[in-house]
Amino acid sequence: MKHSVTFESYVPKASVAWCQHLFENSDFDFFLARPRRTRLGDFTIKRGFRPRITVNVNLNAYNFLITYLHEVAHYIVYKKYKSTSRNRIAPHGVEWKREFRALLLPVMNEGIFPSDVLVPLLKYAVSPKASTGADQDLYNALKKHDDPSITLNKTALIHLADGADFVFQNRLFIKGEVRRTRVLCIDKVSQRRYTIPAHALVEAC
Repeated sequence: MKHSVTFESYVPKASVAWCQHLFENSDFDFFLARPRRTRLGDFTIKRGFRPRITVNVNLNAYNFLITYLHEVAHYIVYKKYKSTSRNRIAPHGVEWKREFRALLLPVMNEGIFPSDVLVPLLKYAVSPKASTGADQDLYNALKKHDDPSITLNKTALIHLADGADFVFQNRLFIKGEVRRTRVLCIDKVSQRRYTIPAHALVEAC
C-alpha cells in the first residue's frame, strides 16, 4: 500500500497542491532523506518495488521544490520509455529536459519563487542542466535562502578553480577535470583519483 505524504513543511505554500497532485496521481514512493553531501535527491528503481524518489530534508523550500520536480521528471521518462525498444535514454537527455520543463511551468511565477530565484530559474529551464549546482546564477540565488549553518564556509565543487585544493569528507583533494555531472579529483595523500558530484558542498583551502 502506498504511504501518505504531505509537502506543507518543505515547499512554498502555493506549490503544495502541485506536488501533492504529482505524488497522488503516480505510482512512485516518496521519502525524505537525511542530508547527503553528494546529492540533493534521487530516483531509483528496484525490481519488485515501486519506483522511489528521495529529497534531502535540509533543503530550503525553493531548492526542495526544484529537486522534487527534477526527480519526478526522471520518473515520468522511466514510465514513458521503459517498455520501448528504442536506444537507452540518457539520464538528463532531451526527454528528461522536456518533462522537467513541463513540470516547472506551473510553478515558475512570483507567487511561488522570489524574483531573485525566479529570474535565473526561467533561464535555467530553457535547457536544464543535470544539477542546479552546475548553473552558477541559479545556484547562487538558491544559496541565499539556505540556513546559514548548513553552508557556512562551503561552496559547490564546480565553482572552484581548476587545480584548487579543497576538503571533502575530511580528506584533502585537488580539483581536476569536469565530466558532465562529476569532477575528477586527486586525493592529495594517496594520489588516487576520484569523481565527486559537481554540486557537492566542499570547503575551499
